[in-house]
Amino acid sequence: MILDAFNLQGKVAIVTGCDTGLGQGMAIGLAEAGCNIVSVNRKIPHETAQKVEALGRRFLAIQADLSQHEVIPGIIEQAVAGMGKIDILVNNAGTIRREDALEFSEKNWDDVMNLNIKSVFFLSQAVAKQFIMQGGGGKIINIASMLSFQGGIRVPSYTASKSAVLGVTRLLANEWAQHNINVNAIAPGYMATNNTQQLRDDEVRSQEILDRIPAGRWGVPADLQGPIVFLASSASDYVNGYTIAVDGGWLAR
Repeated sequence: MILDAFNLQGKVAIVTGCDTGLGQGMAIGLAEAGCNIVSVNRKIPHETAQKVEALGRRFLAIQADLSQHEVIPGIIEQAVAGMGKIDILVNNAGTIRREDALEFSEKNWDDVMNLNIKSVFFLSQAVAKQFIMQGGGGKIINIASMLSFQGGIRVPSYTASKSAVLGVTRLLANEWAQHNINVNAIAPGYMATNNTQQLRDDEVRSQEILDRIPAGRWGVPADLQGPIVFLASSASDYVNGYTIAVDGGWLAR
């Protein structure tokens, strides 16, 4: 039966940045499909842990600052020691800095690039090595953005990093498909999360955004649950190097 292809019972997923918002929504969606969850955050995501464990799944919290490359080997070691294996990686952790391009600082550039693309590449590399050692392949899902496709304003390092996520997703898919590793990405549209609270509180700007979204509403974390389960499951075994826009039609407008 086709629905069996979406079953993630017994799988282990690392989800970075799952304390709140989209990361939390994706972690819960994966848990609902059967996954045990390894979270990687700067702080313990107690609410996410409670929600995942309420579904009868195991939850392992790893505290780490992913902008520091040297923490990655320890993350893999702790995940394997705690769960026995890794089947799925969701690279969700990210940050943004807003400043005019004429004044944009080197620190704002490096802070964003180190977390949004450098950690994505090297954590993916470490997990892919684990997949190959385990011998069963695996799934890597990167979180891109509307600014993987568009320029935006006042966010040069964010745009650069998310454009790089789209490109690196394709590159890794090309190289690792031979190892039965699928690498894909999700590009969320305008989502109702803490990060967009300021935009949503601005009635004029919020309405401008809504007027462009064919679906006529802001997205919510639950909107990513179907796509993340699809890309994490055997239902997507022949999907490689693709970035799915979950945007209510924003890019189509």
